[in-house]
Amino acid sequence: MRCPFCGNVDTQVKDSRPAEDHSAIRRRRLCPACGGRFTTYERVQLRDLVVIKTNGRREDFDRPKLERSIRIALQKRPVEPDRIDQMISGIVRRLESMGETDIPSGTIGEIVMESLARIDTVAYVRFASVYKNFQAADDFDKFVSELRPSDPEKE
Repeated sequence: MRCPFCGNVDTQVKDSRPAEDHSAIRRRRLCPACGGRFTTYERVQLRDLVVIKTNGRREDFDRPKLERSIRIALQKRPVEPDRIDQMISGIVRRLESMGETDIPSGTIGEIVMESLARIDTVAYVRFASVYKNFQAADDFDKFVSELRPSDPEKE
């Protein structure tokens, strides 16, 4: 593993342990050349996924991109980092187990929204506002009103 600080290719593993929900190995590494310490993660990848964008363009699935978008939606929300990591791993496993290598971006968005809705409704609305491309406050209002349970006394 190449040192991210000095570029040395001969780094040493100091500690290995399971990470997240035991779906990855976390390795603490040390560079003997510069003394830098860093962490790497090793995950099983069942298949190479390709995302089919709405405009038809194809791009390789990018787990860090998925993780960034979810973490932005969950920013300043009371959700533990381990819970977020488990959710992301679950989404990736679900995508890999679909049996298809080509996955429409809409399918990924729906799975992410479904997962966020179970964890935090504010994050769900945040993600949906970008995913569904809300243009005005009315879009938010309509979306949030669909989330509220209907009250039979008011009808």
